[in-house]
Amino acid sequence: MTTGVPTPTAPRRRSPARTILPLAVAAWLILEIWLLSLVAGAAGGGTVALLLAGGMVLGVVVIKRAGRRAFKNLTETFQQAQTGAAPTPQQPGTGNGLTMLAGLLLILPGLLSDVAGLFLLLPPVRTWISRRTARAVERKMASAPAGTFGDAFQQARIHYPDGKVVQGEVIREDRPQGSGPAPGSDAGGYRPPLTP
Repeated sequence: MTTGVPTPTAPRRRSPARTILPLAVAAWLILEIWLLSLVAGAAGGGTVALLLAGGMVLGVVVIKRAGRRAFKNLTETFQQAQTGAAPTPQQPGTGNGLTMLAGLLLILPGLLSDVAGLFLLLPPVRTWISRRTARAVERKMASAPAGTFGDAFQQARIHYPDGKVVQGEVIREDRPQGSGPAPGSDAGGYRPPLTP
């Protein structure tokens, strides 16, 4: 009989983001409510309602415009791919993701989110944020251990830069001739050619 000596296991540490994020969201909500009450006390409730409604309308317009621009870019890329031309590379900060995030921040009720959304609409700010994000992602991908999703993505980019897929099958040559058909094959009979 074996004695079940429990092995001491250290408790898993929570990541700092999981600890800080809920506190940051709670502090942000409290600050938004406090600022709205200050503006309502100074300028009146109607002014606060107009500010919130104006932010929502502006956010919807920004998201709609960014969505149209993204669809236009997508159709242009498809047309370039059909003609065989190389797609034109996009400049940093000209993407629509940060513009849509700015629109979303404008739609959220609150003054801080409106200020952050308006700040994010400035092209130099978008360029700076997109460059910093791209560098952070590249660093994270480079430091990813082997066997992770980041490593697989990096290998796919290195070995297949054009993204072509070649259909085919694997034929094992190390099997003895008299051992019968391979498992999963159609009794070792006819095999269609690889070319269409």
